[in-house]
Amino acid sequence: MAYDLKKESDVKEYIEKLGVEYRFGCYSEKKPEVCHLLGDYLEGIKKDFEKASKVYKSTCDDYGYAKSCFKFGNYSFLGKGKSGSKGDPKAAFNYYEKGCNLNDSDSCLHSGLLLVSRSMPKEIDRDVQKGLTYLTKSCDMNNATACFYLSGMHISGVQIKPEEYNPHAPPTTQKPVKDSDYIVQKDMKKAFEFAYKACELRNMYACANLSQMYSRGDGTEKNEKEAEKYKKIAIEMQEEIKKQQQTLQFQQGLKNTQ
Repeated sequence: MAYDLKKESDVKEYIEKLGVEYRFGCYSEKKPEVCHLLGDYLEGIKKDFEKASKVYKSTCDDYGYAKSCFKFGNYSFLGKGKSGSKGDPKAAFNYYEKGCNLNDSDSCLHSGLLLVSRSMPKEIDRDVQKGLTYLTKSCDMNNATACFYLSGMHISGVQIKPEEYNPHAPPTTQKPVKDSDYIVQKDMKKAFEFAYKACELRNMYACANLSQMYSRGDGTEKNEKEAEKYKKIAIEMQEEIKKQQQTLQFQQGLKNTQ
């Protein structure tokens, strides 16, 4: 049957039929990719976050479907799909980690960030070395954000006990920082390599950093031509994002007037 998607009645019928097909493909044919689509349908079309949460969880647990592990990790972290829930960072990490072990790059990114961050919930034990492994795996799978974070970690280095260092204290009162105090050493060459890859993968902030690195000769030979090139790329990306935001605001405005 052909649907006229300009007619409201046809749109409603099409959406309902889509839901029936997803349920059949998931529950009768037991196809994990269709179960994940059912979760997306419940989330995006029906706005039934409780049911969507259950579908994502079962698709991860029963079928080992990586993208569903990631989605349920997000739900767990935010407490989404459970009324009155404040979120469960530990459960979220467990599902991110499971998704990462199943080779989902976003899961590796999130599990890595939870492990390396100093501002994450107390339920997560900080483990920079393990987090670095997950972020590297994510970057290897061409996740631009992971590559960008790895670049930043190598620009500044990551200390074993960063709480012992106060950047605002007078230099004479500071305890000297040795190489052995770092889990991740400062390495501008690696920082440049990760920034370059992240920029190639369309991370705007990495392109901006790359421009500065070429300008200063950090981790690479100084090259003003390349610095200007990547500055231009970063600006163009920024303009693209602005246009996308303006389009979304315009579309939302139209909906509000209907």
